[in-house]
Amino acid sequence: MALVVIVAAVGGWRWWHQHPPYGPEALHLRSSLEFVTYDEAQAALGSAYQAPVASGGDQLVLGRVSWQTPPVPMDAGYFALFLIDKRTDLKPPVFAVSAPQESISTGSAGVENGISDRYPWLRGAGDVQVGEHEWRNGGSRLAIGDAGASPVTFVALFPRLESNRQEFPIATAPVTLPDLLLALAYLGPDHQVYWARRLQG
Repeated sequence: MALVVIVAAVGGWRWWHQHPPYGPEALHLRSSLEFVTYDEAQAALGSAYQAPVASGGDQLVLGRVSWQTPPVPMDAGYFALFLIDKRTDLKPPVFAVSAPQESISTGSAGVENGISDRYPWLRGAGDVQVGEHEWRNGGSRLAIGDAGASPVTFVALFPRLESNRQEFPIATAPVTLPDLLLALAYLGPDHQVYWARRLQG
């Protein structure tokens, strides 16, 4: 009898631990993507932020994502915003964002490698295997640790590189808007993957 109670308690804790405090529908997410020039990117970001410089076939993608205030605090979790070239499952290397540095950061995290286990369509979220025992970061994403950061305006750089000059697995130009996937994932304070939602693409 005691074993049954323990098993039930562990199962209940696991369910509670993995259960999201709210789903993506509670946020009423809105988003957009468009190609822009450097001047248009700078105007969208504002004078306090620097847009990536593009030249020689590079492309700039302006994105906007907004949401309503969540019904409960994030409690040390974060939103991960991914922009992925669906043809290669790679992310751009550079982002500029019009938001305080303490609320949004760029880069990657090992926990995001597990997102594709639940959401195969988001397989570009994690690292890229480049050898039998070697993995590399496949570009950057935005980590949003403050649910009050909405709306987020960002500019992503897709560099134009010759194939023999590309040393790292990153998304490159040329791309078209139908090539791009924009998605938001919610990760919990103990690295739970609460949910992911496709926004564009």
